[in-house]
Amino acid sequence: MTDDSDEEMLSWDESVFRNEHVFEIDYVPENFLHRESQMESLKYALKPAVRGSRPLNVMAQGPPGTGKTTSVQIIFDELRAQTDVKTIRVNCQVNSTRYAIFSQLFEGVFEYEPPSSGISFKKLFSQVTDKLVDDDEVLVVALDDVNYLFYESEASDTLYSLLRAHEEQGGAKIGVILISSDLDLDILEELDGRVQSVFRPEDVYFPKYGEAEIVEILRERAKRGFHDDVITTSVLDRVAELTAEQGGDLRVGIDLLRRAGLKAEMRASRHVELQDVEEAYETSKYVHLSRRLRELSDSETALVKVIAENDGKQAGEIYDIFNDETGLGYTRYSEIINKLDQLGIIDASYTEVEGRGRSRELSLNYDAEAVTDRL
Repeated sequence: MTDDSDEEMLSWDESVFRNEHVFEIDYVPENFLHRESQMESLKYALKPAVRGSRPLNVMAQGPPGTGKTTSVQIIFDELRAQTDVKTIRVNCQVNSTRYAIFSQLFEGVFEYEPPSSGISFKKLFSQVTDKLVDDDEVLVVALDDVNYLFYESEASDTLYSLLRAHEEQGGAKIGVILISSDLDLDILEELDGRVQSVFRPEDVYFPKYGEAEIVEILRERAKRGFHDDVITTSVLDRVAELTAEQGGDLRVGIDLLRRAGLKAEMRASRHVELQDVEEAYETSKYVHLSRRLRELSDSETALVKVIAENDGKQAGEIYDIFNDETGLGYTRYSEIINKLDQLGIIDASYTEVEGRGRSRELSLNYDAEAVTDRL
């Protein structure tokens, strides 16, 4: 006779997951909840493209994990399936220069990569716009995490090239969607005058999800991702509560569901328990930090490591250590500090130092051990 507890145990070939991909960052949900008005605004802005005209430009802003990228992906999927409009989303964390972005546009338009060397930006630009004119195609470009272009002082030049393309190449029709999670960044104010004069975007704001909305969205994910009866309402409510504590960032909640499921499997259990959620949260609450650290360059990572090891010291002291390790000068050091501060990884606030006037004090916005572990 089989013991009841044995019946609750997974066998080697079983899983709590019906479809684990549902909990991955690039999954586009079939039932996209609580973003109806934002979707309608995006459709309104892009509708001229369906008629062969240049679409309205869009500025999509909101806190992290509020559905901005997913909304654009869904709209782009619909456009590709039903129209001849060309759509390209560029990750500006990875492609943070004008040249890199136009290389992505080249690949999207021609469906092969541009030469790795020996081609100027001017030629790259003209080949992209010439192809659009020759094929009589409208291009919609989504610059995802566009705030990274501002951190690298590339935003104005990139947008100028995109917005003025119809002047450089008569007939080129390009629309731009800017996606940003940095609510401290005033995009229009930071652009230079030549771009401000032509960039009149539709504003589409994505507010934080309320806890009831988080519960409903996570319940939908759990229903599609887990087998029946794997997670109870009370456990799901706890996941939603922890997600709300992290600013309502759904990516935290979705990652937490997946990790809690894996914890349950480690116990060979058919059910996700509160214990699994609490243990998984110690990792999931840093999902935002992990993502940001992965995108840093070697020199930026080196500075984060130095700050983690010398948390709270003055900028001058940290520069001496950083310079010894990397050989980089103070100008580059200052640029990296500004970027890390804007990303929210560190706080670089000015303090009064006796006998020396004002100096910046550098400290982490996260637990130092959590940062070094993820580096």
